[in-house]
Amino acid sequence: MDRKIDVGCYYFPNYHPNDARNAAVHGSGWSEWELVKAARPRFPGHRQPLKPLWGYTDESRPEVMARKIDAAWSHGIDYFIFDYYHYNDGTFLSGCLDRGFLPAAAESPLKFALMWANHDWLDIHPCGRVSRPLLYPGKVDQDDFRRMCRHVTEHYFRHPSYYTINGMPYFSIYHLELLIESCGGFAGTREALQWFREEARRAGLPGVHLNAVIWGSPVLPGETELTEQEKVVQQLGFDSAASYVWIHHIDLPKAAQYPYLEAFQAYWRKWDEIERQYRIPYFPNVTAGWDPSPRTLMTDRWEPVGYPYTCTLSENTPENFRRALAATRDRLLKSEIRTFSINCWNEWTEGSMLEPEARYGYGYLDALKAVFPRT
Repeated sequence: MDRKIDVGCYYFPNYHPNDARNAAVHGSGWSEWELVKAARPRFPGHRQPLKPLWGYTDESRPEVMARKIDAAWSHGIDYFIFDYYHYNDGTFLSGCLDRGFLPAAAESPLKFALMWANHDWLDIHPCGRVSRPLLYPGKVDQDDFRRMCRHVTEHYFRHPSYYTINGMPYFSIYHLELLIESCGGFAGTREALQWFREEARRAGLPGVHLNAVIWGSPVLPGETELTEQEKVVQQLGFDSAASYVWIHHIDLPKAAQYPYLEAFQAYWRKWDEIERQYRIPYFPNVTAGWDPSPRTLMTDRWEPVGYPYTCTLSENTPENFRRALAATRDRLLKSEIRTFSINCWNEWTEGSMLEPEARYGYGYLDALKAVFPRT
């Protein structure tokens, strides 16, 4: 039996300046690094701001992305899963992938895949405890859904670095409820996904491996848990299910902090439940941390009243991260599942990143390399 486990890692592409949408809202030169720089401790014992060891780099530059690619591959990551944004009037944050990653990845074995992050885009950069204005709705019309599918098929699926499962490009969808609304209901969604598969075949591909992101505890404002989610995922014909972050599956206490290993144990129990409920493969997740406080308004009072004013994870040291990785590896080796995801390569404003930071340096990457060495 093949014992190889593919390590995927989510990548959030909001760390390059002058994206047109960001510039329209925040001004020229803005990226989410501005929130990282502005972060401050929000309660006793809170470690902010975080300081990137590589500096406040521009991910849309190939030489910057080449360093990330080399570090990711050499420490055990097999593919990035880019959060991919496409709204009714086009793409968002594509500079990272198109101008940075793809030119830099030409000489690397590191693969990439897409997760359509079809959630509402809210102005939480930063936001107060009450005001979270909607900037771009995640619901698109059916024609634009097809335009998006054609675009990713033509520009990404055919790329030699695209990650596949059984020869089919892996494409994940984040928000099932908004997908169903976009496609005009359950029947329309089945039809749309089938059309997507056929579009890939018309392009000379064997189809698309469609993955559904699932959760049990909505986090972002406006997110809701889909009723009978396991039945919906199965009946829509998804090939697999996955998780984006542990926080989607556990109930955080109304407190400032929650121990990392306790969060892992809570997620582990949820993993058991998912395996019992779902009849399709489930690709689990290991989360590096959780602290969305950089997205809070620093002049507003902090209290756990809802995202981004949420409980944070404490004790998420590289050693505890290594323990979660090792337990996940051992469990997967006893199953037929051969991939999982890590959250995240660079969720700096949610406190979940593998990129080197001043306190632990390469600690998280070294923990990953210890559990998933290149041999």
